[in-house]
Formats: sequence, structure tokens, C-alpha cells
Amino acid sequence: MAKHSIYPTLPRGSQVLMKVPGGDFTLHDRLVVYTSALFFVGSIFWLPSIYAWALNRLRSIPRDQPRRRAIYTASLVALTAMYVAGPHRRSKVGDLVQVRKWCLWKAWLRFFAFEVIADGGVESVKELLRGQAIVGVSPHGIFPFGLAFATLTDLSNEAFGRLRPVVASATQLIPFVRDVLKWVRAVDASRNAVDEALSQGSRIGLAPGGIAEMFEGYPKAFTHRNEEYIIIRRGIFRLAMKYNLPMIPVYCFGSTKLLKRVQFPEIVQKISLLLRVSLVLFFGQFGLPIPFRQRLLYIMGRPIYPPKSSDIADNTELLDKFVSNYCDELLQCFDRHKVSYGWEAKTLTILRI
Repeated sequence: MAKHSIYPTLPRGSQVLMKVPGGDFTLHDRLVVYTSALFFVGSIFWLPSIYAWALNRLRSIPRDQPRRRAIYTASLVALTAMYVAGPHRRSKVGDLVQVRKWCLWKAWLRFFAFEVIADGGVESVKELLRGQAIVGVSPHGIFPFGLAFATLTDLSNEAFGRLRPVVASATQLIPFVRDVLKWVRAVDASRNAVDEALSQGSRIGLAPGGIAEMFEGYPKAFTHRNEEYIIIRRGIFRLAMKYNLPMIPVYCFGSTKLLKRVQFPEIVQKISLLLRVSLVLFFGQFGLPIPFRQRLLYIMGRPIYPPKSSDIADNTELLDKFVSNYCDELLQCFDRHKVSYGWEAKTLTILRI
């Protein structure tokens, strides 16, 4: 049975793969979204604050109470060790707690009015929903919600199939988020880790722009609100050529509008890229790490297959063509659907690295 989009002016030939209407978003859903956003996204702020408070309490214990100081210190060290390397971090725990089936994911999908559309129709991607492929979800956004909800929940499997998300090493610094990523068997963004995952037959999803893309676009100097920017890195295309895997381009409308960031001097961006850590001050609703409510519309382009050649590993010309075909398809997805999303005045610039 055909699914009908909430967007009335879809381009000819495109079809809905799945949708979770936002009209059913309830007060309970709102409470779930706000609370989980503060718990997971906000943990990068509140957990260090609690830890600093605990250390300050330790310092305030008089030195003439050595037993009390020893008990407090031992408790703090034990809790820290449990959090850093406890058994809860094993990927099998994810299966035990059925992390992909958590009801909070559906509340989030209603919050975003989540919808996925195949630009070339269902048949253009149907065979790849279960076979091995690399799915690129752009843009990254301040926090990669677009990639997250394409990979974390079983509800999105109907559109994307089961994917292992590729995440920056810096996610290890985000409390609790890193545990959930471990449970869904996320792959570190290092070349060796991605190479190993592909060699094992995994289907992966990633945001090709990575940390660098977070600093592009408004409010960066000399940019405008109606300009969208994405970055495409060549590394993942080399691996796609190595394993002869298709790249599926996906543009996620709305993912750059979920949070706002404070524009820092350019030196901060350079330090971030050097350390591979996003040094970004961001905020959402009420000045908190709660995303603004924004519809997420995923446009899935036609799969781009690597060029056929007996020696493709070092062929720069073939690699360039592969990347260009992917970028062209991604740009077409944006241009064909921006009017139906209400972004007719916006433009997309693709930066290749």
C-alpha cells in the first residue's frame, strides 16, 4: 500500500519509504524528548559539573577525618572505574536491553516528523536495503541527529535497513552517549576501524563531513542563512572502491536547524580539527541542549556504484569521477526537494576534501 507524504509537492517519481507523523506528538512525548535530551546530549555539561562538585566535597572533608576521606575517595574511584570500563559497556548489553526498540525513539521521531523519501522511487534502492552498502547522511549538524535516527532505532530499518553508525572518536568523551553507541555496535571513524567493519560485511552509515562540517555555514563569516554547506571526504570512497560497495547519498533537510552554535575565532576550528574534538558551544530551546523542533526530511538518492577497473586502488581519475557522481546525485536530491520542504530560497554548496 502506497504511503502518502506530508509534503504535497513531491517531485515526480519520488516515493515515501517510511514516515512517523508529527501530528501525534503528545505532552508525554515532549517530556520524554526533553528529559532524554538533557540526559544524553546535556551529559557533556552536567556530568563534569557533578564530578567537579564531588571533588570539591572531597577537598572540604577535614584532614583530621582520614577514614571519612578514604571512604569518599574509594567510592569516587570505584564509580569512575565502573563508568569508564564497566561491564555495561559491552555490545551484548545492547541486545539484552533491546536498545534499538526503546520507546523513547518513537517519541523523538514524532518530534521530528520523521520522513524518508526515495528520490528515484522505491525500486531504485529496494535491493540495497538489506545488502552491504555505505549510506552517507548529510549534513552532519551540530549534533548528528540526522545520522543518529537513521541508524539507532529499528523503526528506521524500514527505510535504511540495519546500519552500524560511524562515529568520531570524540564521542567517547560524551557520557552515556558513548554507551548507547557501544550497544548499537558503532564503528570508530578511524580508517582502520571502518576498513575492518566493511571487511566483516557490515552495512555502515556515516556523516561524510565529520567534525569539520560543523564549522561551515551560518554564523561563519561571509555566509548567509540561506546557504547550506556540506563536506565530502574522499577516504570513504577509496574504501567503497576497495570493497566494490555502492555509496547511497542521503540529504537530511532540517538537520542544521536543530541547534545553534556560538561562532568562535577560526583558531578554535583549527584546534578542533587537530585534536579531532568538536570545541563548540551550542544551545537549543530555552538555552539548553534541547533541539528546536524541526521536521527532518530524508531524501535518499540513487546508489552510486564504484567504477569498474582492475586497478582502482591508486586511480585518482576514477576516484574523482566516483566522488563527482555522488556529489551530483546529492545536489540533485537537494534541488529537487527543497521547494517541497519550504527551502526554495536556499542553496547548497558541496566542499570536497
